[in-house]
Amino acid sequence: MNRRQFLSIAGVFAGCAGSLEEACAIAHSNASSSIRSLVFVDLDGGNDGLNTVIPVADPRYRELRPNLAISKDRALTLDERTALHPSLSPLMSAWHANDLAIVQGVGYDAPNRSHYRSRQIWDTASHVDEYRADGWHDRVNVVTEVNTFKAASDAIARASPHETSVIRIALHGFDTHENQARRHAACLAQLAEGLASLRASSIASGAWSRTLVMTRSEFGRTARENAAGGTEHGAASAHFMMGGRVRGGLFGTPPRLDRLDADGGLPVGIDFRRLYATVLDACWQGDSASILGARFEPLPILRV
Repeated sequence: MNRRQFLSIAGVFAGCAGSLEEACAIAHSNASSSIRSLVFVDLDGGNDGLNTVIPVADPRYRELRPNLAISKDRALTLDERTALHPSLSPLMSAWHANDLAIVQGVGYDAPNRSHYRSRQIWDTASHVDEYRADGWHDRVNVVTEVNTFKAASDAIARASPHETSVIRIALHGFDTHENQARRHAACLAQLAEGLASLRASSIASGAWSRTLVMTRSEFGRTARENAAGGTEHGAASAHFMMGGRVRGGLFGTPPRLDRLDADGGLPVGIDFRRLYATVLDACWQGDSASILGARFEPLPILRV
């Protein structure tokens, strides 16, 4: 698909109302990629990336979180400096199979701590000082919204061999201002079990090589725990991408706990629109700059 075709199909997303998902869905009829199912998994509330992908070798982690820190012997080792929360153990088979990519430090500059506003920024791929109408719900006939991973797996199984389907599932409960240890563990277990189930069913049906999964969350959490055993709205977070074409490994920028922002959030190293550029280029082989309003370098996550 060339630039002119993509612009006409997507309605010039960079200057119009509508979300990234809408642009993806509108473009799907002209897809020429081998990706046939794109699954967005929204971690609603602001996922704590620091206890999801853990800098176990950084002593500041335990200093900032004397009660919430996950001990190294409980965490799931990825390398000598990085580990996963123990609730994510169902994802380790994908990690060892090299089809799970973990991108650290994802966010945007001058992050907005409002749930509504930050979700709007993520949905429309806009800048923090740029306001676009969020049209996510305007075209639900082309973006399949589901409530369970089983329903997402069924949608993948029904995907057309000639076009890319966009599927969205939202998980709730990630706004962990208090009692985070128990609540976050349950949220991550739901995520990991769901993703592992979706992966297993897609492998069994032969669809995994044509499936791409990406997590999203409006922001991360503060590095320092609060007095209620939780964390506040933060900035950067870690995100997952999975699929049969994914090149597994660690990407992005590890958290710099010595360089927190003024509100205690993790510094942003990867603009979230680079993830979108990766998805757009993989699924529709188009000019992602026409959709995102600027050129964002795709991450080297996908196998050709």
